[in-house]
Amino acid sequence: MLVLERRDEGCNMARFYVLAIEPTLFGDTALIRECGRIGANGRRRLDLHADHAAAAESLDVWLTRKVARGYRLR
Repeated sequence: MLVLERRDEGCNMARFYVLAIEPTLFGDTALIRECGRIGANGRRRLDLHADHAAAAESLDVWLTRKVARGYRLR
């Protein structure tokens, strides 16, 4: 599980982004993405993948995108 944060006091921005890989009940692997404002409930999305390697590759893509936007690992 990776937890990322993006803070900018000048814009009153405090956001989080969580990336995690978990198995599903049906034998697939899910990439779970959760995002929102720190201190509030976030929005959760599931991306289903056939195997762990595909989910890990997708996680790397999302991690690269978020770091490019200014998120940092917590």
